[in-house]
Amino acid sequence: MTLAEAAAEADGLAAAGDQRGLATLRSQWDEELEHAARSADYRVRAQAYRAIAQFRFRQKLELVRRGLQDESPAARGSALISLEGLSRDHPGDVNSMRSLLHELASNDPNLAVRRLAIICLKNGSPQRESILVLNGLAEDDEADAELRKTAKTIAAALTKRANTR
Repeated sequence: MTLAEAAAEADGLAAAGDQRGLATLRSQWDEELEHAARSADYRVRAQAYRAIAQFRFRQKLELVRRGLQDESPAARGSALISLEGLSRDHPGDVNSMRSLLHELASNDPNLAVRRLAIICLKNGSPQRESILVLNGLAEDDEADAELRKTAKTIAAALTKRANTR
């Protein structure tokens, strides 16, 4: 079985609520996942970062953080997808990486990575600095139209959550 196949199986176990099966699979693939995240091949690293969310491997958040700083846009994107999935019920995950997400959203050379970073911010607490960064991106006439639209949508959602507190 490959890491991708194991991750798909883990995702199925998690969806079915089989925590024991998921825990067993995690323990079997823990070292392989760590090794894959350190691979010289960006495709292997990207798969590893994506697998972290499929395994619901909350203990690997530091590995996700490293993925956000990877040289490969594919690996950064996979780490962002993983962070978004893990943070849906845990806003602290986004909050702990907020400054890195702001940097990626504002300055990453890859447009898809920038949009994924913006999407991750929606799962965090509605903090003023995130709303300001997103509004700035939404109002940047030189930015890509889809990026501006995504930033505007997420800023509005965070503002609404902040105002209902």
